Amino acid sequence: MTSTDTELAADIDATCRLTGEFTLRSGQVSSEYFDKYLFEADPLLLARVAREMSQLLPADTEVLGGLEMGGIPIATAVSQLLGMPALFVRKKAKEYGTAKLAEGPDFAGKRVTLIEDVITTGGAVRDATNALRAAGAVVETVVCAIDRSPAGENPLADVGLEVRAVLTKAELDAARAAAGA
Repeated sequence: MTSTDTELAADIDATCRLTGEFTLRSGQVSSEYFDKYLFEADPLLLARVAREMSQLLPADTEVLGGLEMGGIPIATAVSQLLGMPALFVRKKAKEYGTAKLAEGPDFAGKRVTLIEDVITTGGAVRDATNALRAAGAVVETVVCAIDRSPAGENPLADVGLEVRAVLTKAELDAARAAAGA
């Protein structure tokens, strides 16, 4: 965690960790779920996450690419904080109007850093990376609020994408253990 906000992990964990039985996007079944919308809907907590994310962006980032749907509020908050343009990336191109995959400024030839809420296997990020690259973007990094992939693993290595996380599952687990102590 790069955070100078030492309470962020505890606050995120307390706000959005749910227990039960949940099917993830990857099809995996998990006994816990990080409901990112619970922290994204809290303006003060969202601002804290945005501040931490802004510190993780590569210096050469030209455009932020918020992934539908959870990455969009975070990308918007980071965009506002830094004055950097944001692109809103759909799961698939809409079939009407402009029929665009991504809404916002022209991104061809630009360095786009993807913004995502939670990464487990990286399926949505992988799809967006491939589509944006095919449209001319330079995509090398994704910054996420929570990386719940196995420690030491990069689930997006197959597409050459670096994952930078504000918090990992291990950090959230440690915060939960400390709160229970």
